[in-house]
Amino acid sequence: MANIQSAKKRIRQNKKRAEHNRIYRSSARTYIRKARMYIDAGQLDEAQAQANQAYIILDKAARRHVIHPRNAARRKGRLMAALAAAQKQASQ
Repeated sequence: MANIQSAKKRIRQNKKRAEHNRIYRSSARTYIRKARMYIDAGQLDEAQAQANQAYIILDKAARRHVIHPRNAARRKGRLMAALAAAQKQASQ
């Protein structure tokens, strides 16, 4: 346990920030999961809407340094590639 006042404050701040960051990380995973579920089900309109929301949340998380910007870019790229492949397959 910390004895120094600044270390105690740092512990409190870290706990508060971790809780705040968890919201962005969790919501990004939720939107990505929903978008992939709709892609697999063939409901491409709903998948597009969820993918757009995931895109926005991932950008916010990267901007706030909750996740690394390249991590956000990789996730967005994979999601959009899966959506594009599903749309291409549906149009054929």
